[in-house]
Amino acid sequence: MIRCGIGYDVHRLAKGRKLILGGVEITHTHGLEGHSDADVLSHAIADALLGAIGAGDIGQHFPNTDESIRGMSSIDILKRVAALLAENKARVVNVDSTVITEEPKIALHIPAMRKIIAQAIAVDGSRVGVKATTNERLGAIGRSEGIAAMAIATVEQE
Repeated sequence: MIRCGIGYDVHRLAKGRKLILGGVEITHTHGLEGHSDADVLSHAIADALLGAIGAGDIGQHFPNTDESIRGMSSIDILKRVAALLAENKARVVNVDSTVITEEPKIALHIPAMRKIIAQAIAVDGSRVGVKATTNERLGAIGRSEGIAAMAIATVEQE
């Protein structure tokens, strides 16, 4: 059976934090605020994968009330989600995603993001799409108050 899921995440930008997107550390004046490393791209992909198998969302599996996972790498979250898919006899067919940010520009980092994400979810890099867009300076994202990401995942489940 072919199943699809969607994911969305947004985090505020904050001084004193590293900016991690798709597992790649990007030099910027601000990073994303959150319980984990706040990697919105990995979070959106994790939610899409979980949604495709009807397994809730990352907040249920990795709650921000759990101090044992504070600062956790979101790539580790993706690895755990991939293991959950395997337990549920599902395999990733493909993932597509978009990062929404005014700055920093991330196009040069996309090949590394695709590679890291693909390794985390155990697929060939050609099955992972990452794109970037702006919010045309509209709203909180447009004012560079945060970064958002959305994703869709297709999985095949026995």
